[in-house]
Parts: sequence; C-alpha cells; structure tokens
Amino acid sequence: MAAQTTTRLTKVNELGLFEIRLESIGGLGANLAGKMLAEAGVIHLGLNGSNFSSYGSEKKGSPVKTFIRYANPETNLRAVSPVEEPHVVGVFHEALFKTQNCISGLQPDGILLVNTTKTPDEIREITGLKTGTIVCVDALGIAVEEKTRVNTAMLGALCREVDFLDPKAVEFMIRETFEKKYPALVDSNIRTFERGYSEVISKTYEPEPGAKPETFVRPQPMLGYETQPIGGVIINPGNSILKDLSSSRQGFLPSFNREACIHCAACDQVCPDYCFVWAQETDAKGRVNQYLQGIDYQYCKGCQKCVEACPTEALSTLREMEGYAEQNGVKHRFNIA
Repeated sequence: MAAQTTTRLTKVNELGLFEIRLESIGGLGANLAGKMLAEAGVIHLGLNGSNFSSYGSEKKGSPVKTFIRYANPETNLRAVSPVEEPHVVGVFHEALFKTQNCISGLQPDGILLVNTTKTPDEIREITGLKTGTIVCVDALGIAVEEKTRVNTAMLGALCREVDFLDPKAVEFMIRETFEKKYPALVDSNIRTFERGYSEVISKTYEPEPGAKPETFVRPQPMLGYETQPIGGVIINPGNSILKDLSSSRQGFLPSFNREACIHCAACDQVCPDYCFVWAQETDAKGRVNQYLQGIDYQYCKGCQKCVEACPTEALSTLREMEGYAEQNGVKHRFNIA
C-alpha cells in the first residue's frame, strides 16, 4: 500500500475548503472519478475529504454533477451542499456547454478542464471565460485508443494541473479500485491516466485586479404553485418533436453511407428514438417502395444499436466532429425546430 504523505492546501475558500466540480453525463465515469479523487486525498495525502454526485433517475445519458471537497487535517469538513464556487471545474462532455452553464461560480484564478480536441483559446471563446487556466485534453481519443473510459484520462489531467494532487496517490487508487472489480482493465486504465497527465494543453489568462468569481446562478424550476398547469396536463412530453438528444451522445454517432444501403429497415427496427428518415421513391422498374434518406441526429443519442444491426457497411460508428450532425443529418418532415 502506498505510504501516506503530509499535504497542505495552499488555496482554500472562506471555510478552509478546496472544491472541485465535475460536469458530465451518465456513463462517462465522473461519479467513480470523484470517489477515487476523494479517497486518494484522504487515504494517501492525509487530507480531510468528501465527495458525492447529483443525477436524475435515468442516469446514463443524463446530466451528472460530481462534487469533491478537501480540507487541511485541522479543518473540520462539514459542508454537504453542492459546490457552487469551485476552484476547479472538469467538463467530461463538450456538448454540455450547449445546455448548461458549466463555468458557473468558477473562481477568477480557477481551472477549467475540458475533454476536447479544441485549443484553450477556442474553449475560452465558447464559454466566455475571462480569467483563470483553461486545460484541454483529448480524453475521448485516449479512451478510444486504450479501450477505457474518459474518467481516468481526466484524472491524469487534473493531477497535472492541481498542485497538491500527487499522481502516485491517484494512480494507486485507480489500481486498487479496478483490481477489485475489473482486474483485466487495470493496465489500460493506468495507461489512460498517464496519457491524460502528459497530453494536456493549458493556457492561463491573468485575472484583472478585483476580479470576482463567475456569477453562480442556481437553476430554478420553471413552474411554481402559482404557475402550475391544471393537473393531468403534460406540457413537455418525452416524445416532443422539440426534444434534442445531442448532448446525451458520448462522443460517437452513426455515419450513413446511402450507396451501401439495401433499405432493409433493420436499423429502424432497433432504433429507440425514431431517428431514421424514410421517403417513398420509385425504382428503375417502376415499383414504389420506401427508401432510407438518412438520420435525424436531433433525436440520436449515439447508442449504436443501428450499427450493430446493419447487415452491410451502410452504417458505421464515427467519432462526432463539430458540425457533422448539422451538415449530414436529414430532418423529419414533421420537424418544426
């Protein structure tokens, strides 16, 4: 077992705490990453620490927030509320910037870590972040090559940028955690962690004198007791034509090659979200049939069931690139968005 070292936090808030918030979607491993970070701090670095996560009933594909707090040994850690003004924010899925204010409350000299292929300047333009350090790592690319998930790559990048996090302590926790349940995945996750540590790109933007944290806005419910509709009315049904599932994709989507398609509809039979667009056409012999036109990516959550069902090479798994869905998707006729 790794020996415990004495670690001191050099940066804390008014309660004496160093706080981290991880923004993710279910299935990317943010909850486990937070658990391993907290355990590494308590067991191997001699700090007081805690962590917990917040997510809905349908965890996979839905937004997840994971909170980690550290305190020096002499400081009691009693806070159990969500982290609202973090020193570090880790964004596991770049698409979350479309739907959530991920940098809400981030300290002026804080760290924004993003799983992306973009540069820090590009992320700054997207988020509007004025000050602090932006760290970019292609955690998804690393995870694909190592056949793991992005969480251990993100942990490696965190250890690179957070001065008191000892990479050896976190690596030990990764090894110990995976040896219990998935011993065959230990080595690949250690490689993922090491690559996350070494393949980061970071840039610091100096805060102006008197700079304040990014304004934290606590989400408020749209409806209250005065504005609630009559009972039994579904104002936002799950199958709404306005529903956009793009932020639930975990980095991949199906790519459609019409020339290889035999229009067998095997893909449509397994698709859980009615993503495939069909139209009536006449073939060379004058027969009228239904032919697949393409995919409406607004509804596609990237489950890849269609790729598995396709008997030809018409559908294949593609790493999602910015703008690909908008340029290559086909809209349903009833789509009014």
